[in-house]
Amino acid sequence: RPAEASDEITWVPGARVMHMPRLEGLDAMIHLCGAPIAEARWTKARKRVLRDSRCASTTHIVDCLETLDNRPGVFIQASATGWYGQPGDCTCTETSPPGGGFLGELAQAWEAAGADFDQLGRRCLLRLGAVLDPAGGMLAKVSPIFRRGLGGRLGNGKQWLPWITLHDVCRAVDYLVRTPSIRGPVNAVAPTPVRNAIFTQALAQALRRPAFLPAPAPVLRILLGQMADELLLGGQRALPAVLLDDGFSFDHPTIDVACEALMAR
Repeated sequence: RPAEASDEITWVPGARVMHMPRLEGLDAMIHLCGAPIAEARWTKARKRVLRDSRCASTTHIVDCLETLDNRPGVFIQASATGWYGQPGDCTCTETSPPGGGFLGELAQAWEAAGADFDQLGRRCLLRLGAVLDPAGGMLAKVSPIFRRGLGGRLGNGKQWLPWITLHDVCRAVDYLVRTPSIRGPVNAVAPTPVRNAIFTQALAQALRRPAFLPAPAPVLRILLGQMADELLLGGQRALPAVLLDDGFSFDHPTIDVACEALMAR
């Protein structure tokens, strides 16, 4: 939509429209644009939407920033832990190699789309895990099911879930804006990744509900196809090595603390 307030900037990514004068002198550009990854089955058309909404929008922003006389001090670009593919039980830090699959290829193309900014200034790649908040995302979808006592693990529940609360995402982004020594990939995940079965138990306990109705892997694959294997039955044991090494502390470091705090809202 058009800008309606004095502190808004009109941007239409698909049409490559940006109100350029308002970009001069910003402290930071934080780019989070991307169609929801779990909103619909991954058909060829949906994959194109997921890719274009991330890569084309990033390229457009960098093209705009290149023309400025006074560029932002940092460009923080969203990415995802899917960059690591499906590494099983291997621990993933920011120095781990890239992985395959649709999510791996998508995140790698997403990050590459903004690479030209590396010649212009500081860029941080925010490799997000599952962002937990009751108002949206994964938690908003599953918490009503769990409240009815109908929740359960996905498949065998052994897959890793890299997660972080929205509260800690915002704190991490603010930390990166204010820490000029950090650049490159940053795993935006809590320091304690958990298996899906542990997440299921923590959410059920926070809601004071049972969780004994698992979703069998074959059923998920029939319903969701490739999305089931990569997004629901797969995952990454990702750790926030860069943030921890720099001294960042999490307000919600464990899944029990996070679920209790989020569900209390």
